[in-house]
Amino acid sequence: MHIRGGMRTTAVAAVLGALVMPLAACGGSDGGSGKKSNGQAGEGSRPEQARTVDLKRIPDVGNKLQKQIPANSRQVVAVYGQGKDSADSTIVLYTKSGSTWEKTRSWEGHNGKKGWTTDHNEGDKRSPVGVFTLSDSGGVLADPGAKLPYTQSSGFQAPHYWAKSHWNDFDYVIAIDYNRVKGTSPNDPTRPQGQSKGGSIWLHMDHGSGTSACVSLSESGMKYLLRTLDPDRHPVVVMGDKADLKA
Repeated sequence: MHIRGGMRTTAVAAVLGALVMPLAACGGSDGGSGKKSNGQAGEGSRPEQARTVDLKRIPDVGNKLQKQIPANSRQVVAVYGQGKDSADSTIVLYTKSGSTWEKTRSWEGHNGKKGWTTDHNEGDKRSPVGVFTLSDSGGVLADPGAKLPYTQSSGFQAPHYWAKSHWNDFDYVIAIDYNRVKGTSPNDPTRPQGQSKGGSIWLHMDHGSGTSACVSLSESGMKYLLRTLDPDRHPVVVMGDKADLKA
């Protein structure tokens, strides 16, 4: 049972909390890394106002992925992984005005703890490389003013047998449309390409280390994206390690 993407909830539905399993979160069955951090989720990942620069294309993204950005997209979240096997990444929001892109905000964050892959599979601990639409959002906490359809549910709550540093990971999430059905809650478990190809890949709050396959950034960064990403601007995420992005 899940809430369809067009509905916004103002209170946690107890029945969802009972029926939606949080273990499908963040690309696999064990979303927590088990590695504790010294700070709260998002510490050290403060957003910074980026200098506005007019660009004809998204920087450091080669023709292969550049061509996959829809012509009508006017918001791109670019995730620049530090390396093929690195969990560290930089997240940049670009906004298109006329025929040029502007670098709007950037944050430091994390991706899959084992890095990146062009052939993601369940449990490989690597984030998928590619261009994906951003259609739905949600989280444990109440809607902070999201423009994307937002589902509030206790079903997003990370299990408390995970390291405490992970407990707030899913307070706010934005679904990355990899192996999922658009227009549904991010924690809808349906996987059109099959279970083996993984799923439940999200943008979510950072806990200070790598994820199971998701991309994480600070709480303030997540709130900013939720309040900024607009379905009418057809937002997408372009994500991968630097080498694959430039291919």
